[in-house]
Parts: sequence; C-alpha cells; structure tokens
Amino acid sequence: MSTRSQAAMAPLLPQVNLLPPEIRAARGLTRVKRWLALVVLLALLVAAGLVLLAMMAQQSADAELAVQQQETERLMSEQARYTEVPVVLGALDRARTAREVGMSTEILWRPYLNAIAATAPEGVRIENLRYQGSTPMVLPAAPADALSAWSVGTITFTAQSTTLFDTEAWLRSLVTVPGFADPWFSTATVTEETEGVIFYSVAATVQVNEQAYASRFPADEQVEEEEEE
Repeated sequence: MSTRSQAAMAPLLPQVNLLPPEIRAARGLTRVKRWLALVVLLALLVAAGLVLLAMMAQQSADAELAVQQQETERLMSEQARYTEVPVVLGALDRARTAREVGMSTEILWRPYLNAIAATAPEGVRIENLRYQGSTPMVLPAAPADALSAWSVGTITFTAQSTTLFDTEAWLRSLVTVPGFADPWFSTATVTEETEGVIFYSVAATVQVNEQAYASRFPADEQVEEEEEE
C-alpha cells in the first residue's frame, strides 16, 4: 500500500480555527455589503429603466398631443369657413316645415270642378259654388248629424235647369268621385224669369274628405317610410 493511500485512509486530525470572532464577523459583513451593493445596483438599474420608459412614453404622448392639437386647429379653421351652413340649414328646415304645414290642406280644385260639371245632367247650369273647410289654422268642423261622415270641408252650390232633372242619378255619380262623400240635394225651387222662362233650382251640398288633399309636400317621416317600402 502506498504512502498516499495510507494518508487517505488515515483519520482526519482535529482542526482549530484560531482566528478571532471579530475577523470572522468582519468577513461575513463584507459579503453582506457586497450583496447589498449588488441589490442596490440592480434596483437603480430597474428604476433607471422605468424612468427611461416613462420619459419615452411622455415624449410619445406629447407628440401625439401636438398632432391632435394641430388637427383640432385645422378642423376649427375649416369650421369657421362654414359658420353660415347651420344657419342656412335651419332656415331651410323652417321653410320646409312652413311649406308642409301651409300646404297640408291644399286641394287642386280644377279636377273636382270638372267632375261636378261632368256628372251634372245635360242642360244643368251650376251657380254659386262655394267651399268651406279646414285650414292649417282651423280644424275641420264636426259632422252636422250622426249619419254624416267626417269631412274636412263642404261644397255648396246651386244647380239650375229649364227641365226637371234626375237628382238621384246625379247623387250616384257624385259619390263615385274620389274625395267626395255624402252628396245631398236639400231644396228645390221653381223660378220664373223674364220672357216667361221657368227654371228649376236645386241647392246641393257635397262633403269633401282627406282623399281630396293634394299632398304634394308630405312630411319627411312619410317620405322616409315610402322610400323604405
């Protein structure tokens, strides 16, 4: 067996640390200081990184704010160029509303006058035709009796003829005219004029309903509904 093997197998000799405790404590404190310095350095690096990121974010935000401020100034200058547009649009809306209200009860009378003349029996002359009805400021009058239909106006006229005509047939013809309802002949008289000519006079009334309205300027809501359909 070699000397080295014998030395390895030999029991360890007892050792004694003759250094004073103060030196061991000083060495331990040095190691602690080194670790603390490393931790402080790492904390400073992290703090510096955070500050750098915050500064970069601030710069980016400032740049974005400057861009938005420039855009706002541009939009304000553009808006100043069109300051009269809202005024004009408001005036147009008011004019459109006034037209819709003012023309809401408009009736194109020529077709209805032609219809009365066309349905009249041969030889009948129409006189004293008058219309009384609702307006944008006046509501329709209530029906005169429970049997009369609701209407927006009433046409009254007098018909004259040298012969006694068929009023019932005329009534049936008038009721077929769209916008007319409840035609009625109220009175009939016989009048003798000069040269001995005798005239038969009949007073008539015809109710006019909403179907007679021209509705040339419907409200915007109605126009939108028609476009959707």
